[in-house]
Amino acid sequence: MIAQARVLVLGALLALLAGCASWGGDDWREPEVHLVKVETVKAKLLQQEFVLHLRVDNPNDSRLFIRSLAYSIRLNDLLLVQDETSVWRSVGGHARRTFKITARTNLWQHLKPLAKLLKSEQPLHYTLLGELATGLLIHRDLHLSRSGEIIPGDFLPE
Repeated sequence: MIAQARVLVLGALLALLAGCASWGGDDWREPEVHLVKVETVKAKLLQQEFVLHLRVDNPNDSRLFIRSLAYSIRLNDLLLVQDETSVWRSVGGHARRTFKITARTNLWQHLKPLAKLLKSEQPLHYTLLGELATGLLIHRDLHLSRSGEIIPGDFLPE
């Protein structure tokens, strides 16, 4: 009886290992992460709050579980936000899902350099770098890198 139980447990473990090996197969494609929108929630003197709308496109057959997001936002060389947040969302196979991340910062500490940048006629370079931690048993990190330029005059009233 004990020998049969051992064989049964060993067989179950081998079946699980074979299943785990197939999860990391060559047919897995990296999901795409897009910054869709940045929404201003509040802009007080000592704290600003924004909502980042991120869309994840999952090209795979299996569900993608997202655990957390670590990110930073820079304007030229000025670090505006660096944070990590727990997300716990999932995206179905061959599906897309948009979710929101709250970003808080205190621009007061950067007031002089920001004022100088905004007075400039030169475009400002922004960078959003992030890393999504995914998976429950098998972990994969998805990297997010978006950058572009902002024209300061577009945001200043005339």
